[in-house]
Amino acid sequence: MPDQYAVFGNPISHSKSPLIHAAFARQTGEDIRYEALLAPTDEFAAAVDAFRAAGGRGANVTVPFKQEAYRYATELTERARLAQAVNTLRFNGEQVLGDNTDGAGLVRDITQNLSFAIQGKDVLLMGAGGAARGVLLPLLSCKPNSLTLANRTPHKAAALAEQFTAHGKVQASDYPSLAGARFDLVINATSSSLNDELPPLPPRIIAPGALAYDMMYGKGLTPFLAFAEANHATHLADGLGMLVEQAAESFYVWRGVRPETQSVIALLRS
Repeated sequence: MPDQYAVFGNPISHSKSPLIHAAFARQTGEDIRYEALLAPTDEFAAAVDAFRAAGGRGANVTVPFKQEAYRYATELTERARLAQAVNTLRFNGEQVLGDNTDGAGLVRDITQNLSFAIQGKDVLLMGAGGAARGVLLPLLSCKPNSLTLANRTPHKAAALAEQFTAHGKVQASDYPSLAGARFDLVINATSSSLNDELPPLPPRIIAPGALAYDMMYGKGLTPFLAFAEANHATHLADGLGMLVEQAAESFYVWRGVRPETQSVIALLRS
């Protein structure tokens, strides 16, 4: 019997994770089976318990269960503890390791796939919710010159920045206060692209040679990416590469093997 893995979410039918992990398994020769499982919104723990009892070895976790997965884990990695959210669970008897691979996936996509160095750059991260929280530590680990956290409600950005000040130079801001600043890397970790909206960015914040990165994928040129293009961003990227890279990081957590990702990203793009 192949080892059993799954992704839990609600909704979940749209998930590309089974396709991604099937491609990883073929590539690496790892004997796994991976499926998408719909968990009732109030029965996440019971659904995971049942999967473990049936022999499940590990799981991914997506919306809306990442905080519940954080509480479900018996042991946390440092990046999961700081993110206060878990998207990867590894089961070993009674032990449940909780990890968060989102930030590692983002950084790997930016630095490896897009060949954009974060070190020494001025970075703007928009949003102060779970998506932003999950990527802050890996971004700071790349040693940017500065990292500014912008949010419509600045007290949320300030509270989040305060939690990460021991890990690097991070400051909070509202959007109007960004006027006059220039950034080399601008990352949209808000839900604005889901609603075809643009965060209230002031003009001329995009520095020459900058990368504009929208964590949303499958939406084409989002309002944020269109704004960046109109303001002469040199590089534009959506979050599809991040999706594949965070999955590869999860695969490594489970199997100790790091799959190649370029061909899988190309497969999903096609």
